[in-house]
Amino acid sequence: MIIQSIYHSPIGELLIAVNDDALLGVWMKDQKYYKQNINEEMRNDDQHKIIMQTKRWLDRYFRNEKPAIDELHLAPVGTPFRKDVWDILMRIPYGQVITYQDIAKQIAKAKGIKRMSAQAIGGAVGHNPISIIIPCHRVVGTNGSLTGYAGGIEKKITLLQHEQVDMQDLFVPKDV
Repeated sequence: MIIQSIYHSPIGELLIAVNDDALLGVWMKDQKYYKQNINEEMRNDDQHKIIMQTKRWLDRYFRNEKPAIDELHLAPVGTPFRKDVWDILMRIPYGQVITYQDIAKQIAKAKGIKRMSAQAIGGAVGHNPISIIIPCHRVVGTNGSLTGYAGGIEKKITLLQHEQVDMQDLFVPKDV
C-alpha cells in the first residue's frame, strides 16, 4: 500500500507518496503527470517514518539549509532511461543550473552513442516524480530559456530564486 500526506510549502501544496521503504513521489498540486505511475490505493498517514523524514527534509530545504538528496531513500518509478536522467539531476549542485543539452551529452557519452536528443531529455525531466528533491527545476534551455517545468514556470522561477540562482541570463520565452 502507498502512504500519502500533504505538505504545505511556500510554493503551495505538495503531495508526498511513500511505500514502506522509500519515497516514491512529491507532486505539486495541479502539476503535469500528477501521481503518474502510482496505481495502488493510497491512504493518509502523517506520522509514517518516511513521510516525516521527507517533510523534515523539505522544511530544511525551504529554510535554505541545503539538505543532501542522499539523506532520503528515493525510489522513483520510471523507465531505465528516465532513471538515468534523474540520476544526473540529483548531481546538479544547489543554486546552479544545467541545460537539457548538457544532460543529453552526458547520457550520450554514458551510452557510447554519438548524440542524444535534448527533447528526449526534456521528456524524462518533465516526468520526474519527486519534484524539488530530484531538482528538475535546475534544468534550463541552452539559450537560458526557462521552459519545461511540469509544476509551472512560476514555481520553477520561485525555486531558482529561492536557491539564489543568478537569473541574469535566464528568461521566460514569449510563447510560454
